[in-house]
Formats: sequence, structure tokens, C-alpha cells
Amino acid sequence: MTSSKPLLLLLFCGFPGLLVADETFPQPPELQADVDFWIDVFTKYGSDEGVLHDNRNLAVVYERIAMPEKTSRRVRNRQVDKRRKALREILKLLASGKRNKLTTEEARVLALWPDGVSNKTLSDAAGRIRFQQGLKGRFAQGLRRSGRWRDHVNREFSALNVPIEIAALPHVESSYNPAARSHVGASGIWQFTRSTGRRFMRVDHVVDERNDPFAATRAAARLMAYNYSITGNWPMAITAYNHGLGGVRRAMAKYGDTAYVEILRNYNGRTFGFASRNFYVAFLAAKEVDQNVEKYFPGLKAETPTHYSAAELQSYISVSGLAKEMGVSTRSLAQHNPALQQTVWQESKYLPKGYELRFPSSAIQRSLSEVIKDLPSAAKFAKQLPDMFHKVSRGDTLSQIAETYDTRISTLTALNNLGSSHRIRAGQQLRLPAAGPAPVVAKATPRPQPEPEIVVAAVGADPEALASEFASSLLGSIQTSLLSDPSDYAVADDQTIEVQPLETLGHYGDWLEIKTQRIRDLNRLSFRTPVTVGQRIRLDLNSVDAKVFEERRVAFQRTQQDSFFRQHVISGVTEHTIKTGESIWIIALRKYDVPLWLFRQYNPGVDLHKIRPGTKVQIPLLTDVERG
Repeated sequence: MTSSKPLLLLLFCGFPGLLVADETFPQPPELQADVDFWIDVFTKYGSDEGVLHDNRNLAVVYERIAMPEKTSRRVRNRQVDKRRKALREILKLLASGKRNKLTTEEARVLALWPDGVSNKTLSDAAGRIRFQQGLKGRFAQGLRRSGRWRDHVNREFSALNVPIEIAALPHVESSYNPAARSHVGASGIWQFTRSTGRRFMRVDHVVDERNDPFAATRAAARLMAYNYSITGNWPMAITAYNHGLGGVRRAMAKYGDTAYVEILRNYNGRTFGFASRNFYVAFLAAKEVDQNVEKYFPGLKAETPTHYSAAELQSYISVSGLAKEMGVSTRSLAQHNPALQQTVWQESKYLPKGYELRFPSSAIQRSLSEVIKDLPSAAKFAKQLPDMFHKVSRGDTLSQIAETYDTRISTLTALNNLGSSHRIRAGQQLRLPAAGPAPVVAKATPRPQPEPEIVVAAVGADPEALASEFASSLLGSIQTSLLSDPSDYAVADDQTIEVQPLETLGHYGDWLEIKTQRIRDLNRLSFRTPVTVGQRIRLDLNSVDAKVFEERRVAFQRTQQDSFFRQHVISGVTEHTIKTGESIWIIALRKYDVPLWLFRQYNPGVDLHKIRPGTKVQIPLLTDVERG
């Protein structure tokens, strides 16, 4: 589906205040205490300590708790819970109206709140005590590491007119650690989830570009430019990076596009939790530290970037053959090519055709292109090795694995004798169709085994391979579904929904567990009258509540979109001016070969049925994902 049109990247010109940081990234006075809180977390508190604080009013920090690094997680949790319980009892006592004859500790806690604080406020605060671990050491490490890629980040962001100050965001996401992995499956310095990453990068069992700071930075620039094109301002574009465009657009519709304080303070979307409320202010704090390193970390020096020799592979190549020709170890090759998966380094897959290989210029005598050109024919191949086995990782499901290898769940079940429950576990080796049926062996007396989980959990994960403590605590509620989809899949208070592309009344009936005719009757729709995108439909929620309906709806949309982005990536954006006689269907489907649902995501404010000549629309440009 590679477009014959030139890949014109959409440049967002004329940003208000692009040269004035305060206008680009506004910091209302009401948010200053929040920013100060995160500055302290990043620069004042080490990883061997933390603070108990109010999770809504970050100006209220109850106490600092020492947490020696050798202390077990269980002991830490017990210590935190003990102090939280004690503070909760004090707040409940104060909320009962007690203001006289206070103990020293009670007076101290009361003094943390403004004069005249209400009993209700204190009562609510009793249930909002949160612990935040210090991140000073990790932040310092991130400042050092950032030097490796900072020039590249600045170039990629500048090319799309994305403010280079957003280079501070990986300090929040990952401490600039390429090996960062979150418990929800986000990966790399920009912490892309699989679903979002696949929109802009190759993410599969051979190549995962989320782990390559160079490729991931290019994708982050495109995502940020896209978010800005939808939200129109950087605070909400950055918030959408964590919370998702759909939720951010709902908040903006309720409070106003630039009502930052009201949104961050008062918006109570179903998934708008602590992480989403604090993402922008944490970014402002990281930006402050990033731009004033000497003030907060005197004498700290960033690492220098590595100068690479790079070459795009024109054929499939044996890793061992290349390493031998270069006179280096495969481990060294892996270190500088983090996008390549273990299937490559274990040599169950060749280095893939089309991949841009890198290696430090100073470590080889000639360019990488020359080395590859002179490889013996025995190290070059026209086809990729077939997939024989899949090692189950945390978060894998059987349906995802089947889709990855273009096979069926039933085939995997039969090849691996999984049984009717289809349960898999981390570390398990699944046989794939290319390996053929498993050999018949004599049955041994079965030994009792613990029941594996359907979805693989993060068990025994290496702490150094996980995201920072900030990511695991602040970003714990990151939404992994449809972050880049601005569509509204929520059920409104009046029990209506907006019809989205790919959906039918049959889908709604299935998700609601009712007959389709009931929905027709409720909306006075005659038989065979189709619903149209943008139409509002009333639901019957007597059998299934709104939350369950939304979960099923999002799961359906995610499956459809994930399937599409396994085959295609968004490589750029161009602008098209509607001409007389053109329709959205002609433009999207025929001219640019873009599915209607994706067109609508890039133009959520355009009425598909009332398009006028002269209207400018944004068209995502697609390229095929190289496979194998």
C-alpha cells in the first residue's frame, strides 16, 4: 500500500508562542505547588526515601520516610501502610471537628492545610494518602544518558515543528533508559505501548523499534505533532500522550480547550487518574530541571553521542557471518541495535532485509556498507528463516501470538496440546506450524503443575529492565488501549453513544447482550435502516452496564486497528484541499488508500456528510511494514 505520492510530513507552522516557552507550555500559578512537588521528587528525594502526600493537593506533604535500598518490598509496604494508617486516623479525628487540645502530631498535620480547612476536606483527605518514592538518583542517570541522543531528538522534533523542550519527557517516562519496560508493556525511552507504537514503527517478534532510541524518537515526534493537530495546544497534547486523545477531547469539551487548571483539578473521567492528572505538571518539573542542570545537579555532565556507521540491509544476513566478517561479537552488535529481537540474536531469524544496521564508526576499519557488500554469499539469503517456536513473554495472549504468526488459535492449540482453556505461561515454548507436529513420545507419569495464567504476568522481572520507580508509581494507570484514537467511545450520561466507523447495530446488540431490534425500537429506526458515522444512538443498559459496554467496544476497535497496523505504519501526513465533486470516500479510499476510520481520526472535527469545497483535511501517509 505504499503511496506513490511523496511522503510530505505535515509541518505545524505558526504555533502561538513557539519561541516563548511560557506561552507554549503555560504554567498557571495554581499549578505551581504541583510542579514544585515533582521538582523535589526529581532532585531532593533519593531512591532510599519517599514521601506520604495528598494525591489531589500536592502542596500537602505529610512526612518523609526513609527507605533503605536493601529493605525488601514487603517491609517497605508494611512501613508505608503503618504510617498511612496513623495519618488517616489523625485526619478522621480532625474531620470530626476537633480543633482544641491537639497533640503535637495532630497540630502538625492540621497546619499543613490552609486556615479554616473544612471537615469535609479533611475527611476526603483521609482516603487520599499516597506514597511517592524519590527519584533523584534515577533522574541524574537520565540526565547523563540523554546526551547520547539529545542532538537526534532536537533534529527530529525541529523537523516537525515540535518544541524541542519536549525532549524532557523521557526523564518522566523512562529516565532515558532504552531498556525501560513498564508493567503494562510500554517499552523504550519514550515508553510506547505496542498498540500505539505500531502506528509509527515496526513492532513484532523480529524487530521492535520502540527499543531503538533513534526510531522511537522519530515516532514520538510524529505522535506529538499529531496530538497537537487534534488538541491545538501543548498541555493537552502532552496529557494525551499518557491518557489518550479520546479522554482529553472529552475533558476539553466539558471545561474548555485551555482550561488546564479545571481539567487537571476537576475532570473525573473514568480513567483520568493520578497519572493523567499529573503528567503535564511532571513534564513541567522535568523541563525545569533539564534546562537548569547546574542548579539542581552541580557538576553533572551529559554523555557524548556515539558516531555511527549505518547501512540498510539489501538481503537477509546471518548474524554470526556478519560478526565474523566485522571481527566483533554478536553481543556488541546487539548493544548498538536494540530494535532487533532475541529471535535474531539466537539465530532463529536472520538480520532482516530493509533493516538499518548501526555500529560505532570508531570500532570498524571501514564503513558498514562496505563490510556488508563484501560478505561472502554464504552469509546472505533471499528469504527469511521460517518461524519454528515462540517463547511466551509476559503480556502475551494466544490470540495475539496467532495473529503475529498469521495462523489460528486452533492450530496453536493442536500443535501444543493446550487443551480447551488455551492457557499459556511466561517462558513456555510454543510450537509453530513451520516446525510441524510435535514428535510422539511415551507418556510419563504427570507431575502436579501450578495452573498457568491466561495472560502472562510480569513475574520475577529484572528490576534493571523495568521502567523507573516513577513510571511504575506515577504512570501506573496509563491507558494501553487506543491512546492515539481521538474518537469518543464513552456512553454519555443520557445513555447515548456516537456511532464510529466499523460499527453496526449488530455490534451494539452483541455488546449489550440484547436483540438488535430492541435498539431499533428505542431509536425509532425502521428495519434495514443503517446507522451512519456521527449519528447518536440511545442504548438499553438493562442487561449490561456502561462500563462493560465501553470495554467491549474499545476491545473491538483495538482489535481492528491493531490488525491494520501490523501491516502498515504512518510515515507522514499531507494536507488535501477538497475540490468540487470530491467526497471523503473518494479521497480517503481511492486517492490515498486510507481506511475511513483512520481518516476520521486525523480529522475528528470534519462532518463526513457535509464536506465543502475548499475544506482542508489531513491525510496520513501509509507504508507497508517489512515482514520477515
